[in-house]
Amino acid sequence: MSAVAVGKFSVEVPATAAGSRADRFVADASGLSRAYVQRLIADGRLTLAGAAVKANRVLEPGMTLELDVPPVVKLEAEAEDIPLSVVYEDDDLVVIDKPAGLVVHPAPGHDRGTLVNALLGHFGDGDLGGIGGVARPGIVHRLDRDTSGLIMVAKHDAAQAHLMAQLKARRVKKTYLALVQGQPGAAAGRIEAPIGRDPKQRMRMAVVPDGRAAVTSYRVRERFASGREGTWSLLELDLVTGRTHQIRVHLASIGHPVAGDPVYATGRARKGPDGLERLFLHAWRLELAAPTGDRLIRVMAPLPVGLESVLDRLRATAAGHPA
Repeated sequence: MSAVAVGKFSVEVPATAAGSRADRFVADASGLSRAYVQRLIADGRLTLAGAAVKANRVLEPGMTLELDVPPVVKLEAEAEDIPLSVVYEDDDLVVIDKPAGLVVHPAPGHDRGTLVNALLGHFGDGDLGGIGGVARPGIVHRLDRDTSGLIMVAKHDAAQAHLMAQLKARRVKKTYLALVQGQPGAAAGRIEAPIGRDPKQRMRMAVVPDGRAAVTSYRVRERFASGREGTWSLLELDLVTGRTHQIRVHLASIGHPVAGDPVYATGRARKGPDGLERLFLHAWRLELAAPTGDRLIRVMAPLPVGLESVLDRLRATAAGHPA
């Protein structure tokens, strides 16, 4: 089973997958998101010898599982006329430069004004992949509401499955820019720390011993220091894994929280340098294999003007010439 779209697909459990949970194995084998696979399992669409399989079923070598991916259901989200900044488009996918403040997909409390509503207004409900679920047409990954930058959207089911499979295999290179408090001692580093729900505050994520493996690498692009503004660093960050709030949690855990982070930063870092009005985190660059054809797609989105102006002010202040 590989990069599936719509229909029934069978896969035999190899010896290397012995002891795996059914939902995790099927998600890895199919390229579909684990959350979507779990929804299919809850609907009885994963079977073994005709009998429904539970998500936590422990697998044995030689088992043959069958997954039934249903046809796309007509979307319930409404199309809205919301401007989109399209930075790349072909027959398979479109890459959007998402502004900060825009929620990616509808959810309780955000059923309108999302990126999905904007996509439906721009493309229509028949021109996007649907295997991610009716509320997430074409969506294969997400950005936090307060994070700006690049997000890729599939234009049909086969492309959506292909992109999901690339993400599962960690073949999509996602690079971010972040302004953090303080100055890391090394010019480059790698953070390897498991992430899960914060046991004290369940709405937050945290580095916890029993969390999911998470890896973030970083490079220092620029350092800023002045008595008035404090000490800050601009980092380039590569997401090796893609856990919820990963960059923000990892950087806070090493004492360098992202500037303007209202959840994981404290003190001056929570406010950030003068002039900062949002989280200083931007999805800057994407590199991926085209779903069709032998091509590498590389897309970049410059920092928004508001973030670039914060850096200009820091540079001027550090040089002794306050802006």
